[in-house]
Amino acid sequence: MNLFNIDGYWIIAIATLASINCALIGTYLVLRKIAMMGDAIAHSILPGMVLALLITGSKSIPILLVGASITGLLAALLIAFLEKKIQIQPDAAIGLNFTFLFALGIIFISFFSRKIDLDPECSLYGELSTVSLDVYRTSSGFNLGPRSFYSLAIVLIFNLYFLCVSYKHLFVTTFDPQFAQSIGINTKYWHYLLMIVTSLTTVAAFEVSGAILVVALLIVPVATMYLIAQSLKQLLVLNVLFAILISVGGYCMSFIFNSSMAATMVTLAGLVFFVVFICSRSKNSQFVQD
Repeated sequence: MNLFNIDGYWIIAIATLASINCALIGTYLVLRKIAMMGDAIAHSILPGMVLALLITGSKSIPILLVGASITGLLAALLIAFLEKKIQIQPDAAIGLNFTFLFALGIIFISFFSRKIDLDPECSLYGELSTVSLDVYRTSSGFNLGPRSFYSLAIVLIFNLYFLCVSYKHLFVTTFDPQFAQSIGINTKYWHYLLMIVTSLTTVAAFEVSGAILVVALLIVPVATMYLIAQSLKQLLVLNVLFAILISVGGYCMSFIFNSSMAATMVTLAGLVFFVVFICSRSKNSQFVQD
């Protein structure tokens, strides 16, 4: 089998789009010190996706996005409620919330297995090698390419638009929320809006990396590039480059070692993190809040 064929190019493109989407949104999760909120949302979207499939009988991306966004926002609201009203520690609130919702999703899949077509193992780890099989075709049968490519491309355009338009508000609510409140910016609104965008991003990348490995795509690029970036804008650009590196490198390595592509991408990302960490220890990099 040839390493670089038409299917291989599609897989690399899809993996790259998923990684870039996660890296961009994950930047703000890590900087806000709520990185594990991405973990909670990535797991909690499963019951929303299952219910959307069950109610509509369709696996179209817009329908799944709606279901995932609802439960993703619900997860954020439940975590906030447990923290502020019941006084549960943030890490405990996140752990309680995402394990409950994810387990509920697995039960839904098992209970309604005859009515919906969703593989529990695929929901955990994703299946990048098969995304090139589900394609759009014209009425004449012409292959337009995988559906995942178009859905991830649309989500990337949306994310770029959202981050550009909201840059100043996200910046001030991330680095100085008290100042943001003092000048009339609703920090809760921007927090929950970011949670919705995180839900959209995770469900778009769900088929590629599953509920577990998508967490690494949200966190590892940011954690790695933060070690050498000197400003927020530079961090965002470096995250994109990092995402491209692990996507292309992960695909090549998985082909050579005959391993899971998503898992190989995440493993490579972890290895790059340790290399960057060792190389950056001798440098005094100051992160400037530009």
